[in-house]
Amino acid sequence: MKKFNIKKDDLVIVTKGEDKGKKGKVLKVLRDKNRVIVEGVNIVKKHQKARKQGENSRIIEKEAPLSISNVMLVCPKCNTPTKVGHIRSDNRNLRVCKNCREMIVR
Repeated sequence: MKKFNIKKDDLVIVTKGEDKGKKGKVLKVLRDKNRVIVEGVNIVKKHQKARKQGENSRIIEKEAPLSISNVMLVCPKCNTPTKVGHIRSDNRNLRVCKNCREMIVR
């Protein structure tokens, strides 16, 4: 299984694409497709047919997956986009901000 530096509930910033510069919380990480779903970013419209009699058809706006390489983790301490380092302590891998050297906890 691949390991990613970005996990659910992390704050990320989009670095490429039409939503470049937008920040949002990661709702889901799709490991098999190397993609993430970010809250309020990459909104698409989906047409939904009525499923029951008396129900109306509608257009739903929802978040579509982004490539994980197009987002960057935002450090909660220094509030800047950062690369992620890893250190090992107490038999656990911890994520570390490369800018301020603070640990990134969920």
